Amino acid sequence: MFGIGTQEIILIVLVVLLFFGGKKIPELMKGLGKGVRSFKDGMNNIEKDVNGSEEVSTNTEKRNNNR
Repeated sequence: MFGIGTQEIILIVLVVLLFFGGKKIPELMKGLGKGVRSFKDGMNNIEKDVNGSEEVSTNTEKRNNNR
């Protein structure tokens, strides 16, 4: 994984534990999970808006061609 070995991962985990403590890490992960979920929801909403606007323009063009 990115050229990082087991020893480096263990060192990183220990440094994170020293900085934040054992009680803060679950709170940080919970906040990170909420942020990722919010980002995904936003991306899905944008995709729905884009697809919805394409459908509206296609339906409008069909109506105009039928006249």
